[in-house]
Amino acid sequence: MPELPEVETTRRGVAPHVINRCVDAILVRDRRLRWPVQAGLEDRVRGQCIRAVDRRAKYLLFRFDQGSLMLHLGMSGSLRVLPAFQPPAIHEHIDLLLEGGAVLRYTDPRRFGSLHWLDGDPPEHRLLTGLGPEPLSADFDGGYLHRLSRGRRSPVKGFIMDPRVVVGVGNIYACEALHMAGVRPDRAAGRISAARYRRLAEAITEVLEQAIAAGGTTLRDFVGAGGRPGYFSQALRVYGRAGAPCPRCAAPVRVARLAQRSTYFCAVCQT
Repeated sequence: MPELPEVETTRRGVAPHVINRCVDAILVRDRRLRWPVQAGLEDRVRGQCIRAVDRRAKYLLFRFDQGSLMLHLGMSGSLRVLPAFQPPAIHEHIDLLLEGGAVLRYTDPRRFGSLHWLDGDPPEHRLLTGLGPEPLSADFDGGYLHRLSRGRRSPVKGFIMDPRVVVGVGNIYACEALHMAGVRPDRAAGRISAARYRRLAEAITEVLEQAIAAGGTTLRDFVGAGGRPGYFSQALRVYGRAGAPCPRCAAPVRVARLAQRSTYFCAVCQT
């Protein structure tokens, strides 16, 4: 499933090709996404120019002079900029036909993504209200995590994966950041010190920045805006490496189920 690094990689890939380009038409071949694509969307977008491409959590925001398109890639979605004459393949559900002969094409084999038209301020949309800060922003640090965690008995891994706490820390990146910070994933969130939360916040930021630089992590379906896979999977230290030696202490990496997710960690150097 595309997480924050994959969505940010997509944003950076498509933005130079679409900003200040006007939409000649939008073609919706299949409206059956996670929520049906709303009727009349084509008329709202046609003729408007894309002024910016932003990201909030795992949502892409295409900002027009009047309104915004908000896109979620779902479990298997991807965006690519292609020549308009290239015929669509199966599962390529939506085209934004841009002036000059290019098309921004949305592919989603499982149709778990979504596309919404927003008239108002995007942060006020029901899918965005209540979200925590961006992990790459100045609003996120160890002090914030420490304050919010007080009194919480649930495992720290679930705590940092909660989008109401901080957005975009998916299962892969949570495992990697906890290992980098030397924190066991099953420790109670409220029993971790401020100093260790400072290191964990730094590790979350570092892991996400490394993943973005590598183009994201391809484990199943994800490809970037240019059709290329993400290469952060080659740099994973513990995720998916059960039984392999820990890169820090050489003890075997363990795997356990935590909050219904596979959790990879080192029982020796994560405490």
